[in-house]
Amino acid sequence: MHGRRAPKSLSLAFLRRVVTYEVQCRTLGGLKRKTKVKLLSMAEAMAQIKEAGDQSALPTIMPAQKLVPGARLFRDWNGKTWVVDITETGFVMQGQSYRSLTAIAKQITGAHWSGPRFFGLNNKTSKDHLQPVAASSV
Repeated sequence: MHGRRAPKSLSLAFLRRVVTYEVQCRTLGGLKRKTKVKLLSMAEAMAQIKEAGDQSALPTIMPAQKLVPGARLFRDWNGKTWVVDITETGFVMQGQSYRSLTAIAKQITGAHWSGPRFFGLNNKTSKDHLQPVAASSV
């Protein structure tokens, strides 16, 4: 859709979701202008932090958010993209329901991890703030 091949590191399931989202945007008009401006501003701030090598500033530019049903988390692990949907009662990954992100992180890695930390949701300055890595309602 964009004139070049997809990176080999992206899973087929993830690419399907990207294409579905692209079709949906072309059909329904995409994101609101206010949302686009906010995302662009966040991306620019993150790029500046990356250039400066100051990862400690990252939590200050990310707005604190709670995970809401319908949101989706993405995590690349060992060359595979994992997708977790947030539901009213917990989480769903690959059609299986889970009560916690920690259980999902253990399923993916085979080792005990803090689920929120594995998915990049911990704010380094406060454990009470969640910051979705990537969320969409596709």
